[in-house]
Amino acid sequence: MKTKIFLLMLIAILVLVMFTGCVPGGNNSSPETPAGFFWGIWHGWIAPISLIMSFFDDRFGIYEIYNRGWTYDLGFYMAIISGFGGISIFRKIRD
Repeated sequence: MKTKIFLLMLIAILVLVMFTGCVPGGNNSSPETPAGFFWGIWHGWIAPISLIMSFFDDRFGIYEIYNRGWTYDLGFYMAIISGFGGISIFRKIRD
């Protein structure tokens, strides 16, 4: 039982570290290499984590300022609206 809890905690910590390595404003994008559609999706998915990180460090934000324009915006808003299937969690199955 303790091994299972330890493994779950280790996986959770590794996932958090992985998420924080790709937050907006984390020096992943620049004017020469702006973020595109798929970065927009990723940044939309991790927006809650980015929000919490931005409280503690001003280098991070929720939205990447160096982006390709409407393609980044489209991916970002698609991910914000859909989440990880968050909308479908609240749907009721009707018979």
